[in-house]
Amino acid sequence: MKNEKSYACSCFCGAVQFTVTGEPAAMGYCHCESCRHWSAGPVNAFTLWQPEAVKITQGADNIGTYNKTLGSYRKWCQTCGGHLFTDHPGMGLIDVYAALLPGLPYAPQVHVHYQETVLHIRDGLPKMKDLPKEMGGSGESVEE
Repeated sequence: MKNEKSYACSCFCGAVQFTVTGEPAAMGYCHCESCRHWSAGPVNAFTLWQPEAVKITQGADNIGTYNKTLGSYRKWCQTCGGHLFTDHPGMGLIDVYAALLPGLPYAPQVHVHYQETVLHIRDGLPKMKDLPKEMGGSGESVEE
């Protein structure tokens, strides 16, 4: 990963710090109930990275984990409660929340789990019923 761009990330208080290096595998918006509830927002802006691109640089022993399902291991700082990322072992990817990457040129490509949306976004991007086939979903689109 030499000469690739790195982005420094941290929790809300800074006790946990990590970097991501390179380019995300995908970027988009998730509208599922779990992401909405976890983020306390109407939509979650995601960036998906290969696991080797994510490196904890400080506070690894301060990271808490919760998994409501086997598909998502959500990570947060045990000091401030700040959200960090979600490990998706079935996809082999880690979702680093776009809000933690202010220097990343965020370029969303897709909306996932749009059938569960509470905030309709008319931006011309594909709207997936669940997930694209390559991510283990049906690959079905829904109307914008």
